[in-house]
Amino acid sequence: MKTRAEPEVETGTGKAIFKNNRAFSSFSVDDPRKAKRFYGETLGLDVEENPMGLEIRIAGGSRIFVYSKPNHVPATFTILNFPVDDVEKAVDEMTARGVRFEIYGEGDLKTNEKGIATGSRGPKIAWFKDPAGNFLSVLQER
Repeated sequence: MKTRAEPEVETGTGKAIFKNNRAFSSFSVDDPRKAKRFYGETLGLDVEENPMGLEIRIAGGSRIFVYSKPNHVPATFTILNFPVDDVEKAVDEMTARGVRFEIYGEGDLKTNEKGIATGSRGPKIAWFKDPAGNFLSVLQER
């Protein structure tokens, strides 16, 4: 016996409504000019301005929307992960471009002096922040 009505999903073709949807991610920053410079020049991504904010286009045709928020609070989690073939090389190149990597001193997140975690679980990974304080990472699958 049903105690409440289950929501129905409009499928049209019998498939889930979002199966072929081109979803995108978004996050906030406090200064769109700094964000555009960082993502476009420092990280080398394709960044375009539009009336609502910034659109970052990444490999595979995916896009990320970045918007200004007056009361922005930096994300306390990783908002973007960039897979690379060689995390050591990526960290060296990014450090030369002025990116500062986070250093952690304990547990599986413990990093070396460059900011690279090589714990027993997961990928080799290094975290850094954008100018708005949001966490990003470069990672190398094992």
